[in-house]
Amino acid sequence: MAMSSIKKYLSPINPDDLGFYPSEYAVTLGSKTKVYTPGSNLPPIPKRGLVLLGVEEDRGAISNAGCAEAPNEIRRCLYQLALPTEDTNIVDLGNIIIGQIPEDTYYAVAEVVSAVLNKGNTLILLGGSQDLTFAAYKGYENLKRIMNIATIDPRFDLENTDETSSRSWLRNIIMQSPNYLFFLTNVGYQSYFVGQPYVKLMDELKFDAYRLGEVRHDMQRTESLLRNADLISLDVSAIRQSDAPGNGFPSPHGFYGEEYCQMMRFSGMSDKASCLGIFEYNPSFDRNAQTANMLAQGIWYFIEGFYNRKHDNPMLNPRSSKHYLVQAKEGMDIHFYKSKLSDRWWIKVPCEKDDLREIYSDQLMLPCTYADYQLAMEGELPAIWWRYFKRLNTN
Repeated sequence: MAMSSIKKYLSPINPDDLGFYPSEYAVTLGSKTKVYTPGSNLPPIPKRGLVLLGVEEDRGAISNAGCAEAPNEIRRCLYQLALPTEDTNIVDLGNIIIGQIPEDTYYAVAEVVSAVLNKGNTLILLGGSQDLTFAAYKGYENLKRIMNIATIDPRFDLENTDETSSRSWLRNIIMQSPNYLFFLTNVGYQSYFVGQPYVKLMDELKFDAYRLGEVRHDMQRTESLLRNADLISLDVSAIRQSDAPGNGFPSPHGFYGEEYCQMMRFSGMSDKASCLGIFEYNPSFDRNAQTANMLAQGIWYFIEGFYNRKHDNPMLNPRSSKHYLVQAKEGMDIHFYKSKLSDRWWIKVPCEKDDLREIYSDQLMLPCTYADYQLAMEGELPAIWWRYFKRLNTN
Protein backbone atom coordinates (compact mmCIF):
# COMPACT_ATOMS: atom_id res chain seq x y z
CA MET A 1 0.00 0.00 0.00
CA ALA A 2 1.30 3.46 -0.91
CA MET A 3 1.93 5.87 1.94
CA SER A 4 -0.54 8.39 0.50
CA SER A 5 -3.38 5.86 0.76
CA ILE A 6 -3.05 5.32 4.54
CA LYS A 7 -4.12 8.86 5.43
CA LYS A 8 -7.75 7.70 5.70
CA TYR A 9 -6.77 5.55 8.69
CA LEU A 10 -5.00 8.32 10.60
CA SER A 11 -6.08 11.05 12.98
CA PRO A 12 -3.67 14.03 13.20
CA ILE A 13 -2.43 15.41 16.52
CA ASN A 14 -1.48 18.90 17.62
CA PRO A 15 1.82 18.89 19.53
CA ASP A 16 0.79 22.13 21.25
CA ASP A 17 -2.04 20.23 22.96
CA LEU A 18 0.36 17.77 24.56
CA GLY A 19 1.65 20.32 27.03
CA PHE A 20 5.31 19.39 26.88
CA TYR A 21 7.94 22.00 27.66
CA PRO A 22 11.03 21.95 25.42
CA SER A 23 14.33 22.51 27.16
CA GLU A 24 16.05 25.84 26.53
CA TYR A 25 19.40 24.05 26.80
CA ALA A 26 18.95 21.19 24.32
CA VAL A 27 17.33 20.46 20.98
CA THR A 28 14.40 18.18 21.83
CA LEU A 29 12.78 15.28 20.06
CA GLY A 30 9.56 17.26 19.91
CA SER A 31 11.18 20.11 18.03
CA LYS A 32 12.71 17.79 15.42
CA THR A 33 9.88 15.29 14.90
CA LYS A 34 7.76 15.79 11.78
CA VAL A 35 4.20 15.43 13.03
CA TYR A 36 0.98 14.85 11.08
CA THR A 37 -1.04 17.84 12.30
CA PRO A 38 -4.64 19.00 11.60
CA GLY A 39 -5.05 20.55 8.16
CA SER A 40 -1.73 19.26 6.84
CA ASN A 41 -0.62 16.49 4.53
CA LEU A 42 1.18 13.43 5.81
CA PRO A 43 4.83 14.33 6.37
CA PRO A 44 7.19 12.62 3.91
CA ILE A 45 8.74 9.45 5.28
CA PRO A 46 12.34 8.82 4.28
CA LYS A 47 13.39 5.28 3.47
CA ARG A 48 14.85 3.40 6.44
CA GLY A 49 13.64 6.04 8.87
CA LEU A 50 11.84 5.95 12.21
CA VAL A 51 8.05 6.25 12.33
CA LEU A 52 5.84 6.78 15.39
CA LEU A 53 2.20 5.66 15.47
CA GLY A 54 -0.36 5.78 18.29
CA VAL A 55 -3.33 3.40 18.69
CA GLU A 56 -5.92 4.48 21.24
CA GLU A 57 -7.57 1.05 21.44
CA ASP A 58 -8.26 -0.87 24.64
CA ARG A 59 -11.40 -2.88 23.99
CA GLY A 60 -9.27 -6.01 24.02
CA ALA A 61 -7.68 -5.13 27.36
CA ILE A 62 -8.35 -7.48 30.27
CA SER A 63 -9.08 -5.40 33.41
CA ASN A 64 -6.99 -2.52 32.10
CA ALA A 65 -9.56 -0.19 30.52
CA GLY A 66 -8.02 3.24 30.13
CA CYS A 67 -4.79 2.15 28.43
CA ALA A 68 -6.21 3.69 25.25
CA GLU A 69 -5.16 7.05 26.70
CA ALA A 70 -1.49 6.06 26.66
CA PRO A 71 -0.14 7.29 23.29
CA ASN A 72 -0.36 11.03 23.89
CA GLU A 73 0.79 10.67 27.51
CA ILE A 74 3.93 8.91 26.32
CA ARG A 75 4.42 11.50 23.57
CA ARG A 76 4.21 14.32 26.11
CA CYS A 77 7.19 12.87 27.99
CA LEU A 78 9.09 11.69 24.90
CA TYR A 79 8.96 14.99 23.03
CA GLN A 80 10.67 16.92 25.82
CA LEU A 81 13.75 14.67 25.81
CA ALA A 82 16.95 15.79 24.13
CA LEU A 83 17.92 14.39 20.72
CA PRO A 84 19.85 11.11 21.06
CA THR A 85 21.94 12.05 18.02
CA GLU A 86 22.08 15.01 15.67
CA ASP A 87 20.92 12.75 12.82
CA THR A 88 17.61 11.91 14.52
CA ASN A 89 14.81 12.09 11.97
CA ILE A 90 11.39 10.85 13.15
CA VAL A 91 7.98 11.07 11.53
CA ASP A 92 4.88 10.91 13.77
CA LEU A 93 1.81 9.74 11.83
CA GLY A 94 -0.57 10.62 14.66
CA ASN A 95 -3.12 8.09 15.89
CA ILE A 96 -5.11 5.36 14.19
CA ILE A 97 -8.80 6.20 13.78
CA ILE A 98 -10.54 3.67 16.00
CA GLY A 99 -13.03 1.36 14.25
CA GLN A 100 -16.57 0.48 15.25
CA ILE A 101 -15.26 -2.88 16.47
CA PRO A 102 -11.70 -3.88 17.46
CA GLU A 103 -11.29 -5.88 14.25
CA ASP A 104 -11.71 -2.66 12.27
CA THR A 105 -8.88 -1.12 14.25
CA TYR A 106 -6.71 -4.22 13.70
CA TYR A 107 -7.28 -3.92 9.96
CA ALA A 108 -6.30 -0.26 9.91
CA VAL A 109 -3.18 -0.90 12.01
CA ALA A 110 -2.15 -3.77 9.72
CA GLU A 111 -2.53 -1.59 6.62
CA VAL A 112 -0.41 1.20 8.09
CA VAL A 113 2.21 -1.23 9.42
CA SER A 114 2.50 -2.81 5.95
CA ALA A 115 2.93 0.55 4.25
CA VAL A 116 5.57 1.70 6.74
CA LEU A 117 7.58 -1.53 6.68
CA ASN A 118 7.40 -1.82 2.90
CA LYS A 119 9.58 1.30 2.63
CA GLY A 120 12.20 -0.22 4.90
CA ASN A 121 11.22 1.88 7.90
CA THR A 122 11.19 0.97 11.58
CA LEU A 123 7.94 1.58 13.46
CA ILE A 124 7.40 2.51 17.11
CA LEU A 125 3.82 1.56 17.99
CA LEU A 126 2.24 3.17 21.06
CA GLY A 127 -0.77 1.25 22.43
CA GLY A 128 -3.28 0.61 23.70
CA SER A 129 -3.66 -2.99 24.76
CA GLN A 130 -1.26 -5.76 23.80
CA ASP A 131 -3.70 -7.49 21.44
CA LEU A 132 -2.49 -4.83 18.99
CA THR A 133 0.56 -7.09 18.55
CA PHE A 134 -1.80 -9.31 16.55
CA ALA A 135 -2.65 -6.33 14.32
CA ALA A 136 1.06 -5.60 13.82
CA TYR A 137 1.64 -9.24 12.89
CA LYS A 138 -1.09 -8.95 10.25
CA GLY A 139 0.95 -6.11 8.73
CA TYR A 140 3.85 -8.51 8.20
CA GLU A 141 1.39 -11.07 6.87
CA ASN A 142 0.15 -8.57 4.28
CA LEU A 143 3.72 -8.41 2.98
CA LYS A 144 4.07 -12.22 3.15
CA ARG A 145 7.13 -11.64 5.29
CA ILE A 146 8.30 -14.49 7.54
CA MET A 147 9.16 -12.96 10.89
CA ASN A 148 10.14 -13.51 14.52
CA ILE A 149 8.51 -12.00 17.61
CA ALA A 150 10.07 -11.29 21.01
CA THR A 151 7.75 -10.52 23.91
CA ILE A 152 8.88 -8.87 27.12
CA ASP A 153 6.00 -10.11 29.19
CA PRO A 154 5.37 -11.87 32.52
CA ARG A 155 2.71 -14.02 30.77
CA PHE A 156 2.45 -15.98 27.52
CA ASP A 157 -0.99 -14.63 26.40
CA LEU A 158 -2.05 -18.02 25.09
CA GLU A 159 -5.53 -18.19 26.61
CA ASN A 160 -8.06 -20.10 24.54
CA THR A 161 -10.86 -17.60 23.92
CA ASP A 162 -13.06 -16.84 20.94
CA GLU A 163 -12.12 -13.16 20.79
CA THR A 164 -8.70 -11.59 20.41
CA SER A 165 -7.66 -9.99 23.69
CA SER A 166 -4.58 -8.93 25.59
CA ARG A 167 -4.43 -12.48 27.01
CA SER A 168 -5.12 -14.47 23.82
CA TRP A 169 -3.43 -12.57 20.97
CA LEU A 170 -0.46 -14.94 20.77
CA ARG A 171 -2.69 -18.01 20.37
CA ASN A 172 -4.54 -16.20 17.59
CA ILE A 173 -1.27 -15.53 15.76
CA ILE A 174 -0.22 -19.17 16.07
CA MET A 175 -3.60 -20.28 14.67
CA GLN A 176 -3.26 -18.20 11.49
CA SER A 177 -2.99 -20.12 8.21
CA PRO A 178 -0.83 -19.61 6.28
CA ASN A 179 1.40 -18.63 9.16
CA TYR A 180 4.28 -16.16 8.86
CA LEU A 181 5.51 -16.44 12.45
CA PHE A 182 8.69 -18.51 12.40
CA PHE A 183 10.03 -18.11 15.94
CA LEU A 184 8.90 -16.57 19.20
CA THR A 185 10.93 -15.71 22.28
CA ASN A 186 9.44 -14.71 25.61
CA VAL A 187 11.76 -12.69 27.82
CA GLY A 188 11.03 -12.50 31.54
CA TYR A 189 8.00 -14.69 32.21
CA GLN A 190 7.03 -15.18 35.86
CA SER A 191 6.07 -18.73 36.80
CA TYR A 192 3.27 -17.80 39.22
CA PHE A 193 1.49 -16.02 36.32
CA VAL A 194 1.99 -18.82 33.80
CA GLY A 195 1.76 -22.35 35.15
CA GLN A 196 3.49 -25.50 33.92
CA PRO A 197 0.91 -26.45 31.22
CA TYR A 198 1.71 -23.24 29.32
CA VAL A 199 5.47 -23.73 29.81
CA LYS A 200 5.07 -27.22 28.35
CA LEU A 201 3.00 -25.83 25.48
CA MET A 202 5.72 -23.31 24.61
CA ASP A 203 8.24 -26.14 24.54
CA GLU A 204 5.98 -28.24 22.29
CA LEU A 205 5.66 -25.28 19.93
CA LYS A 206 9.49 -25.15 19.81
CA PHE A 207 9.50 -21.56 21.06
CA ASP A 208 11.89 -20.03 23.59
CA ALA A 209 10.86 -18.80 27.03
CA TYR A 210 13.15 -17.37 29.70
CA ARG A 211 12.19 -16.82 33.32
CA LEU A 212 12.62 -13.40 34.87
CA GLY A 213 15.34 -14.54 37.27
CA GLU A 214 17.25 -16.27 34.49
CA VAL A 215 17.51 -13.18 32.28
CA ARG A 216 18.05 -10.73 35.14
CA HIS A 217 21.02 -12.85 36.19
CA ASP A 218 22.55 -12.28 32.75
CA MET A 219 21.03 -9.23 31.06
CA GLN A 220 23.59 -9.46 28.26
CA ARG A 221 21.82 -12.63 27.11
CA THR A 222 18.74 -10.52 26.29
CA GLU A 223 20.77 -8.73 23.61
CA SER A 224 21.03 -11.86 21.45
CA LEU A 225 17.39 -12.82 22.13
CA LEU A 226 16.06 -9.43 21.07
CA ARG A 227 18.47 -9.22 18.13
CA ASN A 228 16.63 -12.14 16.54
CA ALA A 229 13.22 -10.39 16.54
CA ASP A 230 11.49 -8.43 13.80
CA LEU A 231 8.73 -7.37 16.19
CA ILE A 232 9.31 -6.63 19.88
CA SER A 233 6.17 -6.45 22.04
CA LEU A 234 6.41 -5.00 25.56
CA ASP A 235 3.72 -5.49 28.19
CA VAL A 236 4.35 -2.76 30.75
CA SER A 237 3.45 -5.19 33.54
CA ALA A 238 6.83 -6.86 32.86
CA ILE A 239 8.37 -3.92 34.76
CA ARG A 240 8.09 -3.97 38.54
CA GLN A 241 5.37 -1.90 40.16
CA SER A 242 7.78 0.37 42.02
CA ASP A 243 9.17 1.54 38.67
CA ALA A 244 5.99 1.32 36.57
CA PRO A 245 2.76 1.68 38.59
CA GLY A 246 0.74 2.69 35.52
CA ASN A 247 -0.80 -0.68 34.70
CA GLY A 248 -3.94 -2.60 35.62
CA PHE A 249 -1.91 -5.70 36.58
CA PRO A 250 1.16 -4.37 38.43
CA SER A 251 3.49 -6.79 40.20
CA PRO A 252 6.12 -6.21 42.90
CA HIS A 253 8.49 -8.27 40.76
CA GLY A 254 9.75 -7.58 37.29
CA PHE A 255 12.47 -5.74 35.45
CA TYR A 256 13.92 -2.55 36.88
CA GLY A 257 13.55 0.59 34.82
CA GLU A 258 17.24 0.54 34.00
CA GLU A 259 16.96 -3.02 32.70
CA TYR A 260 13.99 -2.05 30.55
CA CYS A 261 16.03 0.80 29.04
CA GLN A 262 18.92 -1.58 28.44
CA MET A 263 16.65 -3.97 26.52
CA MET A 264 15.22 -1.08 24.50
CA ARG A 265 18.73 -0.08 23.43
CA PHE A 266 19.52 -3.69 22.50
CA SER A 267 16.33 -3.76 20.42
CA GLY A 268 17.12 -0.50 18.68
CA MET A 269 20.62 -1.66 17.76
CA SER A 270 19.30 -4.81 16.11
CA ASP A 271 19.46 -4.59 12.32
CA LYS A 272 16.49 -6.94 12.19
CA ALA A 273 14.06 -5.05 14.44
CA SER A 274 11.42 -3.29 12.36
CA CYS A 275 8.63 -2.76 14.90
CA LEU A 276 8.59 -1.99 18.62
CA GLY A 277 5.24 -2.06 20.41
CA ILE A 278 4.69 -0.49 23.85
CA PHE A 279 1.44 -1.77 25.36
CA GLU A 280 -0.76 -1.81 28.48
CA TYR A 281 0.38 1.51 29.97
CA ASN A 282 -2.61 2.99 31.77
CA PRO A 283 -2.33 6.68 32.76
CA SER A 284 -5.21 6.36 35.26
CA PHE A 285 -3.01 4.17 37.47
CA ASP A 286 0.14 6.25 37.07
CA ARG A 287 1.75 8.55 39.66
CA ASN A 288 3.06 11.93 38.49
CA ALA A 289 3.65 10.46 35.01
CA GLN A 290 6.32 8.15 36.49
CA THR A 291 5.54 5.29 34.11
CA ALA A 292 5.08 7.56 31.09
CA ASN A 293 8.48 9.15 31.72
CA MET A 294 10.14 5.77 32.12
CA LEU A 295 8.57 4.42 28.92
CA ALA A 296 9.59 7.57 27.05
CA GLN A 297 13.17 7.19 28.24
CA GLY A 298 13.20 3.56 27.06
CA ILE A 299 11.99 4.70 23.64
CA TRP A 300 14.78 7.29 23.71
CA TYR A 301 17.26 4.42 24.15
CA PHE A 302 15.63 2.51 21.29
CA ILE A 303 16.07 5.56 19.05
CA GLU A 304 19.67 5.99 20.20
CA GLY A 305 20.33 2.32 19.46
CA PHE A 306 18.69 2.63 16.04
CA TYR A 307 21.12 5.34 15.02
CA ASN A 308 24.05 3.21 16.19
CA ARG A 309 23.23 0.11 14.16
CA LYS A 310 26.33 -1.65 12.85
CA HIS A 311 24.79 -3.55 9.90
CA ASP A 312 27.11 -6.45 10.67
CA ASN A 313 24.91 -9.52 10.14
CA PRO A 314 27.27 -12.07 8.54
CA MET A 315 24.57 -13.12 6.04
CA LEU A 316 24.30 -9.58 4.71
CA ASN A 317 27.83 -8.34 5.31
CA PRO A 318 30.25 -11.32 5.27
CA ARG A 319 33.38 -9.17 5.46
CA SER A 320 32.25 -7.67 8.77
CA SER A 321 32.82 -10.87 10.76
CA LYS A 322 35.39 -13.50 11.62
CA HIS A 323 34.47 -17.16 11.10
CA TYR A 324 35.09 -19.87 13.74
CA LEU A 325 34.53 -23.57 13.04
CA VAL A 326 33.91 -25.75 16.09
CA GLN A 327 33.44 -29.52 16.16
CA ALA A 328 30.83 -30.41 18.75
CA LYS A 329 29.04 -33.66 19.59
CA GLU A 330 29.01 -36.54 17.12
CA GLY A 331 31.49 -34.76 14.88
CA MET A 332 29.01 -32.05 13.95
CA ASP A 333 30.59 -28.87 12.60
CA ILE A 334 29.20 -25.68 14.16
CA HIS A 335 29.89 -22.38 12.42
CA PHE A 336 30.22 -19.27 14.59
CA TYR A 337 30.72 -15.69 13.44
CA LYS A 338 32.02 -12.79 15.49
CA SER A 339 31.45 -9.24 14.29
CA LYS A 340 34.57 -7.14 13.80
CA LEU A 341 32.42 -4.02 14.30
CA SER A 342 30.51 -4.83 17.49
CA ASP A 343 31.97 -8.06 18.94
CA ARG A 344 28.50 -9.63 18.69
CA TRP A 345 28.19 -13.35 17.92
CA TRP A 346 26.10 -15.43 15.50
CA ILE A 347 25.73 -19.16 14.99
CA LYS A 348 24.72 -20.73 11.67
CA VAL A 349 21.88 -23.26 11.85
CA PRO A 350 21.64 -25.74 8.95
CA CYS A 351 18.38 -26.48 7.17
CA GLU A 352 18.32 -30.02 5.82
CA LYS A 353 15.38 -29.58 3.44
CA ASP A 354 16.13 -27.90 0.12
CA ASP A 355 12.64 -26.43 -0.27
CA LEU A 356 12.66 -24.93 3.22
CA ARG A 357 16.22 -23.63 2.97
CA GLU A 358 15.18 -21.02 0.44
CA ILE A 359 12.00 -20.08 2.30
CA TYR A 360 13.85 -19.62 5.59
CA SER A 361 17.07 -18.19 4.17
CA ASP A 362 16.82 -15.15 6.45
CA GLN A 363 16.53 -17.40 9.52
CA LEU A 364 19.70 -19.44 9.08
CA MET A 365 21.96 -17.05 11.01
CA LEU A 366 20.99 -17.05 14.69
CA PRO A 367 22.25 -14.42 17.15
CA CYS A 368 24.07 -15.98 20.10
CA THR A 369 26.60 -15.11 22.79
CA TYR A 370 30.25 -15.80 23.51
CA ALA A 371 29.03 -18.22 26.20
CA ASP A 372 27.38 -20.32 23.46
CA TYR A 373 30.70 -20.43 21.61
CA GLN A 374 32.51 -21.51 24.80
CA LEU A 375 29.92 -24.26 25.34
CA ALA A 376 30.48 -25.56 21.81
CA MET A 377 34.24 -25.52 22.41
CA GLU A 378 33.59 -27.92 25.30
CA GLY A 379 31.81 -30.27 22.90
CA GLU A 380 28.24 -29.32 23.79
CA LEU A 381 25.59 -28.00 21.42
CA PRO A 382 23.99 -24.80 22.78
CA ALA A 383 20.34 -25.28 23.74
CA ILE A 384 19.28 -22.32 21.60
CA TRP A 385 20.90 -23.99 18.57
CA TRP A 386 18.93 -27.19 19.16
CA ARG A 387 15.58 -25.42 19.46
CA TYR A 388 16.20 -23.42 16.33
CA PHE A 389 17.44 -26.48 14.44
CA LYS A 390 14.28 -28.40 15.32
CA ARG A 391 12.16 -25.45 14.26
CA LEU A 392 13.91 -25.23 10.89
CA ASN A 393 13.85 -28.91 10.13
CA THR A 394 10.43 -30.07 11.33
CA ASN A 395 8.14 -27.48 9.66
